[in-house]
Amino acid sequence: MICLEVDYMRPLLHLYKIHTEVDDMAVWTQDNPVQKQCFLAHIHSSESSPAFPCFWVGGASVVGSSHLYGLLMLVLLCLFSFLQQTLEMNLTNLMKRNSELENQMAKLIQICQQVEVNTAMHEAKLMEECDELMEIIRQRKQVIAVKIKETKVMKLRKLAQQVANCRQCLERSTALINQAEHILKENDHARFLQTAKNVAERVAMATASSQVLIPDINFNDAFENFALDFSREKKLLEGLDYLTAPNPPSVREELCTASHDTITVHWISDDEFCVSSYELQYTIFTGQANFISLYNSMDSWMIVPNIKQNHYTVHGLQSGTRYIFLVKAINQAGSRNSDPARLKTNSQPFKLDPKVAHKKLKISNDGLQMEKDESSLKKSHTPERFSGTGCYGAAGNVFIDSGCHYWEVTLGSSTWYAIGIAYKSAPKNEWIGKNSSSWVFSRCNNNFVVRHNNKEMLVDVHPQMKRLGVLLDYDNNVLSFYDPANSLHLHTFEISFILPVCPTFTIWNKSLMIVSGLPAPDFIDYPETQECNCRPPQESPYVSGMKTCH
Repeated sequence: MICLEVDYMRPLLHLYKIHTEVDDMAVWTQDNPVQKQCFLAHIHSSESSPAFPCFWVGGASVVGSSHLYGLLMLVLLCLFSFLQQTLEMNLTNLMKRNSELENQMAKLIQICQQVEVNTAMHEAKLMEECDELMEIIRQRKQVIAVKIKETKVMKLRKLAQQVANCRQCLERSTALINQAEHILKENDHARFLQTAKNVAERVAMATASSQVLIPDINFNDAFENFALDFSREKKLLEGLDYLTAPNPPSVREELCTASHDTITVHWISDDEFCVSSYELQYTIFTGQANFISLYNSMDSWMIVPNIKQNHYTVHGLQSGTRYIFLVKAINQAGSRNSDPARLKTNSQPFKLDPKVAHKKLKISNDGLQMEKDESSLKKSHTPERFSGTGCYGAAGNVFIDSGCHYWEVTLGSSTWYAIGIAYKSAPKNEWIGKNSSSWVFSRCNNNFVVRHNNKEMLVDVHPQMKRLGVLLDYDNNVLSFYDPANSLHLHTFEISFILPVCPTFTIWNKSLMIVSGLPAPDFIDYPETQECNCRPPQESPYVSGMKTCH
């Protein structure tokens, strides 16, 4: 604790007592700024003062007015500088916060104004739509009323004709009855016999033809089978409400399918009845880091508009490539996007090319299996054909320059092979991996190595491994090898590709079978959880020129 008590220059200082929390006095120099060394607890006024100026340091007193005055001025300067910087910093923060509040208030005012504009627009639209509905109802009322009147006139005209016919028949029948009754009252037998026969025939004929004389009456002409039922329309009218944008659809990734150049996207929507159409958007997925920028920029997205079903197949995609898909549900009120879905195309399918295979290799008819066959027929030699002695090579019939591709090789009982990729310029007369244009995983009896440019690295592999997985991620400059049966990562080459590469295979005994066009297994999607089984020597990551391997 340092305590300073002074009554020097009372009109200027008015008895300040200064307490600090440091134990030692600071050294005040230009190299040691005061604001970094001054620790002040508080300054307060004192009513009492010693008889002379006194400066106490750790129990020892220093007497002298000039020194004390200079120290006090330095302390006051420190306090002034500290308070000034604090005030400036707080003022800057307050001004920044004030600017943020002003911007936020401006946005809120803008939103309020937009609400007013949109509300007026919606109210005007409501009146317009209701007026149109009432006009439609008025028109339909008029049309139906005209139909009722026309039907009434038609039926009454028909009934009037029937009444007239019936009256005419009744008059004839009444006249015949009166005539017959008059004859029956005749007492003169001669006259009766003279007229009765004729009248009797007419009465008999009229009786027999009563169905003709009496007209048909259709009781349906009473207009009773006509009804007006608007209950369905009333329910529709009762359900009138403003239209909102449809809920976001959901991509069903488990239902989506893919080939090497197509992806079929399936989605569902909770309110399909109010969706007028869907829009599918997609782009290549290049990493999570740039997804937000991709999402906000539509320049790099392909758009398929006006889809009426809840699925769509996209053609012409890159093989072995991840894509981001968004589905937008659209109606007159607006649209909403689904959550992004990441889907990938399968690897590029390929077969073994018999035109470049070694003359002593037998390639199966389906192009998927290669087998050493010393007794095979001689094939013509071409510069493209593998021609090494003691090694028998073949290549796939594709050159890959983009995408992520995965294939597997069934190793069978072969104990001497090399599997990998190579540039077209790689020599055909030596084992692949012994030059700078090829990268391979190789087995030489009981030794498993990865090889490039004649440098090899030992790899820990189960000796009974029956399948080898190869992942070529051309876009990310990576070639990896896996034990798919045990979900093990064996090794990864990092390659700066400059040319297209071709899958390449070499054997010394037995046979190999390839399976291409596969999707990458799920465990490969998380390489950070895998451990590499390579065993690099301590002196160098490679073993150069191992004599036991070719």
